[in-house]
Order: sequence, then C-alpha cells, then structure tokens
Amino acid sequence: MDPYPKPLRDLISQLKRLPGVGEKTATRLALFILGDRDNLAGDLSRSLETVSDSIRLCPICFNLTDMPKCSICQDPSRDPSIICVVEEPSDVLALESAHALKGLYHVLHGLISPINGIGPEDIKLPELIERLSKNSVSEVIVATNPSVEGEGTFHYITRLIEERKLPVRISRIASGIPMGGELKYMDQVTLASALRYRRSVKEK
Repeated sequence: MDPYPKPLRDLISQLKRLPGVGEKTATRLALFILGDRDNLAGDLSRSLETVSDSIRLCPICFNLTDMPKCSICQDPSRDPSIICVVEEPSDVLALESAHALKGLYHVLHGLISPINGIGPEDIKLPELIERLSKNSVSEVIVATNPSVEGEGTFHYITRLIEERKLPVRISRIASGIPMGGELKYMDQVTLASALRYRRSVKEK
C-alpha cells in the first residue's frame, strides 16, 4: 500500500520527470513544498504559469525570450557577421558566461540523430541556411557538443554551406571540451579557450 495520498504521489511523479531527479529526491522536494510555510507552492505555480504564457522563441535565433526579439539579437554592439550555432538555449547561457563571443547565435533545438529518428528538418537547420542566404554573414562557428550527433550535425552544416556556395567561413570550436562533455557543464576558461582557438574547416 502506498503511504502517500494520491495528490502527493502525483506531485512526486511529476517531479521525477525533471532531469537528474529520482524517487528519493522527488519525494524530498514534494514534502518540502507541502510543508513550506512561505507559500512556495503558490509562488512556484504562478512562476510556472508565467513562464508557460510569456516565454517564446526568438524569431531570428530561436533562443528563449519574453520580447519580440531576444536581448542578444537586439544588442547593437553584437557583430551580425558572426553566427555561433548551438544545440540548446542552455548552451547560449554557457557561452555567454565565457564573455568570448561578440557575434550572434542560432539555436538548433536538437541535433541530427538518425538512430533517434531526428533529421535535418526536425531541428532549426533550414532556418539557419535561410538566415545565411539572406544576411551578410562571414563566419559560422559550430559549437555543438563533441559527441557523435554533434560532429554529424557539424559535417552536415558544412556540406549544406558548401553545396550552396555561400561565402561563409566555417569554424568548429576547438578541443579542450572532452568527448561526451556538454557545454552547459564546462567552466568559463575552457569555453573561452575553445572559442578563441577554434579551427577553420575551409577558408572563403
């Protein structure tokens, strides 16, 4: 017999859906929320509702924003001729913490992964190529994770740019990030070094 009432068990089940949260952690969090005297449950509920209602994708780079365009795309000090391609919005946050990139971003929201049924059309790759075709971009820095999917996506982007003969230099973030590592867990020094010492795949 389950010792917890159904509403509490439902909350534990929902918390377990969060990355890195197992049964024990979910139970501890649920009991803390239930026993909190400062109305954490109400505040958390309102925050989740606000996020769900107000957060959208930037129509230019597909980063998260609550404005018509994200703050990075609106920043006039940014160099629009450089676009850094990343997998997820969390990677933008990680790279921004390194303070080494003065260009713009393009968030793919995934990587090509045939084994998982994810193709180029399932992520923001067509939007990237359209963006490169319509704007004066001199360099694309591919900053996907150094995984099989990340490397595969990098090579696919390279092929698309070369096939369309776009006058764009293609760079890949340099080594320093271990195979299988994720950008959001790297320290600032490693990220800054990876951007600073990126290698060019093919010159213009």
